[in-house]
Amino acid sequence: MTQFSDLGLHQPILAALEAERHVTPTPIQAQAIPPVMEGRDLLGIAQTGTGKTAAFALPILHYLATTKKSVRGRGARVLVLSPTRELCGQIQDRFEAYGSKMPLRTALVIGGVSIGRQKRDVERGVDVVIATPGRLLDLVEQRALYLSEVEVLVLDEADQMLDMGFIHSIKQIVAKLPKERQNLFFSATMPQAIAQFANNILTDPVEVAVTPVAKTADRVDQEVMFVNPAKKTDALVHVLKKDEVKHALVFTRTKHGADKVVKNLVRMGVPSEAIHGNKSQNQRDRTLTAFRKGSIRVLVATDIAARGIDVEAISHVVNYDLPHVPETYVHRIGRTARAGADGSAITICSPEDRSLLRQIERLIKQKVPVVAAPEGLAAPEGAGEGDAAPSGRNGKGRGQRSGNGGGRGAGGRTGGNRSEGGRQDGGRAEAKPNGEHQRGPRRHDDDGSAPQRRGGNRPAGKGKPQGRKRQDAGASGVGDVNFMQPKRPARGRPHRSSAAPAASQNR
Repeated sequence: MTQFSDLGLHQPILAALEAERHVTPTPIQAQAIPPVMEGRDLLGIAQTGTGKTAAFALPILHYLATTKKSVRGRGARVLVLSPTRELCGQIQDRFEAYGSKMPLRTALVIGGVSIGRQKRDVERGVDVVIATPGRLLDLVEQRALYLSEVEVLVLDEADQMLDMGFIHSIKQIVAKLPKERQNLFFSATMPQAIAQFANNILTDPVEVAVTPVAKTADRVDQEVMFVNPAKKTDALVHVLKKDEVKHALVFTRTKHGADKVVKNLVRMGVPSEAIHGNKSQNQRDRTLTAFRKGSIRVLVATDIAARGIDVEAISHVVNYDLPHVPETYVHRIGRTARAGADGSAITICSPEDRSLLRQIERLIKQKVPVVAAPEGLAAPEGAGEGDAAPSGRNGKGRGQRSGNGGGRGAGGRTGGNRSEGGRQDGGRAEAKPNGEHQRGPRRHDDDGSAPQRRGGNRPAGKGKPQGRKRQDAGASGVGDVNFMQPKRPARGRPHRSSAAPAASQNR
């Protein structure tokens, strides 16, 4: 069996690995490290928890240690882009742990915290910058960071970054990088849009893939409970109050839904906290620390925020809301049964979500065992059969329009590819094929959240009646014109169209 010592890594890195008690590489590490050390571009398909951070961190550190080069002020040799603040923090921790026996300067560039300190961190130049796209562009535009010396680019969780609407930010960043560089591209899934995006960045890449997305963790005990939609919270409380539930991670579709679940759980005697994109970075850090230490037993999260949760002690994953994308279910339940431990995944399914469950079962190629709901909480017999639930795969679920990838979800206005951020309080809109927004490029903060504003994406020609009313009145000079039902012309005077030239209106 291959060991790290067989890969030819620099001796200080091997010493750090020994201190971390890492001896044998995981499959993704064993396949990825050699070609990356050779300078090849890499396309890696691996889920969170497979050790992919070390798969790119170790060869990068080897490159930095064996190619001494000074970095000018406000410059960086390596750029790592990741979708969430928590993931960026974990990546920095791994770089510093594996590089603890060698000179190494890293900088964390994320939103939700003061930008002033980040400017100071990169002022003298650094070896590695780990960043979320939005905050990185802030520093670049303020000329606090230059990307002209980047030698290695890493895109981590690329599918999630595109799903969150970072496509325009990433294109802007790539355009500022030197053409001669090494590119490492990691994604948990590889839909067509991701593959096309990777082809535009990578040059003759080596492809490695481990743990297919359809394969669920062998040690995860899966169950589904069919409940009355009005009793979902009661069913959740019933599950969480079981003695065997030590650390539970509860998934909801939306940030608003996560806050609502926490409020109801606390009211019903189950202490819990929520983590999502609307929380400040300090709030998220405190919540995660408390969850790791065990002072918080139940954590309610959205899928995007959960990408940064790396807690080995999670005993149960609860799907309070089923995801619209079946692959997301596999990522969710993979949060438990880590490091050789056993784990359980329980899905609370209401009748309208049965079709989503069927999609998941087709993906994982197995039926999820059904457990009886407590008395008084079960869904009516046969309810939901044949109902069409929203599907993120074809963009034509309930309440979605075909053709533009947007419409009204199950309770919130969505448009284009807004994910956790923006105005999505009730349903997830399917992304357009290239991951772009309907309204064109928009700057996103971390976790894909965009500046919120009133109104939505109004089709052309359907603006506010009041605004059109003022415009028509000013153009025609005939006074107050109602946009929906224009006044009849005065008797004996010809009606003048608002489109008539101004010169002919004023005699």
